[in-house]
Amino acid sequence: MDSQENILEQGISEEKVNQEAAAPEVVTVEAASPAEEAAPETPETTEEPKEPEAQEEPKEAPVERKVYETKKEVLDRVKEIAHGEEMPQKDEVDYLKTAFYKLHIAERESKLRAYIDGGGDPEQYQITPDEDEEVFKAEMGVIRERRQQQFREQEAEKEENLRKKLEIIEKIKAMVTSPEEANKTFQEFKALQQEWRDIKAVPAEKANELWRNYQLYVEQFYDLLKLNSEAREYDFKKNLELKKKLCDAAEKLAEEPDVISAFHQLQKLHQEYREVGPVSKDLREEVWNRFKAASTVINKRHQQHFEGIRAREEENLQKKTALCEKVEAIAAEENKGSGDWERRTKEIIELQQEWKTIGFAPQKMNVKIFERFRAACDDFFGRKAEYFKTLKDTFKENAEKKRALIEKAKALQDSTEWKSTGDKLINLQREWKQIGMVPKKLGDQLWEEFLGACNKFFEARNAATAGTRGEEHANLEKKRDVIARLKLVTEEAGDNLQETVQQLVSEYQAIGHVPFREKDKLYEEYHAVLDKLYKDLNISVAKRRLNTFKQNLKQVAERGENALDNERARLFRQYEAMKQEIQTYENNLGFLSVSSKKGNSLIDEMNRKVQKLKDDMELVREKIKAIDQENREKQES
Repeated sequence: MDSQENILEQGISEEKVNQEAAAPEVVTVEAASPAEEAAPETPETTEEPKEPEAQEEPKEAPVERKVYETKKEVLDRVKEIAHGEEMPQKDEVDYLKTAFYKLHIAERESKLRAYIDGGGDPEQYQITPDEDEEVFKAEMGVIRERRQQQFREQEAEKEENLRKKLEIIEKIKAMVTSPEEANKTFQEFKALQQEWRDIKAVPAEKANELWRNYQLYVEQFYDLLKLNSEAREYDFKKNLELKKKLCDAAEKLAEEPDVISAFHQLQKLHQEYREVGPVSKDLREEVWNRFKAASTVINKRHQQHFEGIRAREEENLQKKTALCEKVEAIAAEENKGSGDWERRTKEIIELQQEWKTIGFAPQKMNVKIFERFRAACDDFFGRKAEYFKTLKDTFKENAEKKRALIEKAKALQDSTEWKSTGDKLINLQREWKQIGMVPKKLGDQLWEEFLGACNKFFEARNAATAGTRGEEHANLEKKRDVIARLKLVTEEAGDNLQETVQQLVSEYQAIGHVPFREKDKLYEEYHAVLDKLYKDLNISVAKRRLNTFKQNLKQVAERGENALDNERARLFRQYEAMKQEIQTYENNLGFLSVSSKKGNSLIDEMNRKVQKLKDDMELVREKIKAIDQENREKQES
């Protein structure tokens, strides 16, 4: 009945999952410009160019991740990382943690909902320990220790690389102090340069200073060299070929469909470009501009890619905000009965399904907008649960009262005291009608049981009093005669129709019992005629009352300045009261289900009352319109 199980089944840990969609800042890594390269120069050439300072490594861009359906799948992958050969990667470890707790929280809330739906008290609910969570925490501890060990090893390696590069600088520095040996030690110098390139990362805080010192002594060494121009031109030509190949590779990346992959490949090309030696000065600017232009294309695509992601996230935020406003508006509406609750439950569930089709909002708002949506849903379903809990208690009480009447009817069903027992059963039937509603299926069952006990007695009484059947057949003819006269009344006109109808009704009611088998058919025919007569009479009477009311409006207006407004306010209150009464009757009719013809009388009677109220309400509405018309005429005059 609650339908609360529909609430956002996949939205439990949405605030964590959105981290995987966050776009990194675009880091554009460019190669050294031609004016920043180091190369062997003859003493006659200009000062050697310098290599740029070390640049920050680009941040990892988001990648597509496997969607884990169960905690076991997550645990298997965590164990594989914890005890395998591959080194743990921070982004995957964070993603696995998010995925596990998303499934863990969803499972825990599912158990809570099942407990509540089963009739459990939410305040008494206790969360049971999860063995999978303990295993997950233990394996994550192993991974954390491995990553810490990895970090310590990387830092140690950087310190060792720093020491090696400092040794290379000292060796080159020693070469610079011996100008006469410069040409002889050139090959050794080239080997030191290659060794320098082979050594990778050093502590970031030492990188720039280390490079400046290295470049200083390299430049000083080149100043001492007396290399012939042929050797120098050979190096330039070789370096130009390498840099042209790098330009070709960078330009080809523009065709790469995967923007993220192209960006990462470009970073590697930049690193290679930095490590290639210089080219002749007349070509440096040209080759550099070509490589830079190709880089700009890739960097621009990379930037546009994440701008598109951010634009979609803003659009998703607007859509989710609109859904929040719709749910909040529905939750704020007053529910007058179970029909209203169920109809609005369906509306909210449809909005929840629509929510699931919308992607992530911006990271800084994703959790907040989800919490707002969930709070509105929780408010609605919490109040719905309380309403139906109260209704359930009422149903239970009404069912007990009806069961008590059933026991009384069964105790009387075999009695032979026809008159007194018949009166008692009729009184029990009246009590039955006064009891409120119960669930439809149970109500039908109780009614059948109650009606069965009553019918058993009345059928036995009819069989025992078969001698009275002649009188009952006579009564049947009399009632048919009254019905025929009522039908003739519908074709007549006159001011005394209502009095005539009332006389015939009194005559009909004074006639005694009719044969049991004819009772229901006669009842339907009689009330069909009456319904038509009352409808016609109500219309006629309503017209006369409205005309009389309009004729008296002038007199009402003369009572005072606010007389018409006061009368209008009184009529409007009367109109709203009738509207509320109709709503109550219609709600009650929605819970009634009578499987026997004998029970139809209650429903028919309620339907007639509803129609009478609607007719009276229409008359009141016409009176209000008449007052409004009178006010307009006064203002125009």
